[in-house]
Amino acid sequence: MDTLEAIKTRRATKKFDKSYKMTSEQVKSLMEHAILSPTSYNQQNWRFITITEQSIKDQISKAARDQPQPSEGSLVIILCGNMNAWKEEPLRYWKNHPSEKQETVKNALHRKYADSPQNRRDEAIRSCGMAAQTIMLAARQMGLDSCPMGGFEYDELAKVINLPENHLIVLMIVVGKAAEPAKPRGGQLSLDKIVFENRF
Repeated sequence: MDTLEAIKTRRATKKFDKSYKMTSEQVKSLMEHAILSPTSYNQQNWRFITITEQSIKDQISKAARDQPQPSEGSLVIILCGNMNAWKEEPLRYWKNHPSEKQETVKNALHRKYADSPQNRRDEAIRSCGMAAQTIMLAARQMGLDSCPMGGFEYDELAKVINLPENHLIVLMIVVGKAAEPAKPRGGQLSLDKIVFENRF
């Protein structure tokens, strides 16, 4: 399956085959691709919680307002942003480059994030959003299905995963095998309604 086909066939799966279990090698491969997603200044500020243990997936379903996908899917990935990533050993983000480049990036990170919680939060959401799409397309390439989910009780889910301070839950993705085909798309707007050339 090529990338364009993966984009066309990716759907938000609502019913997963409960009997299907991903292997640890599949999970590792999926996450190895996820961390190739772009982040501003290469700060890699996403943090991924991968859950395969059924009892925890059941707790997540409960926190997700009793939606069945986390319980029924093979893997739940919770995408979180570390809003302190910008200052946690920032030179390592460019360790393969000269020290001058490392210092330049370190100073740029400080200017953008040190005094702006909003910038840190926005960056976490952007980074996790890009990683989420990578995960869903990689899963599709692997012959798997997925469901992105934002409907959950934040505080409940934070307790389930023991969310550290200065971290933000952005969304979760359930991965597995669909138990039934997705329903037809709800209806796509035409390009002329949403794409504008050069300016609005």
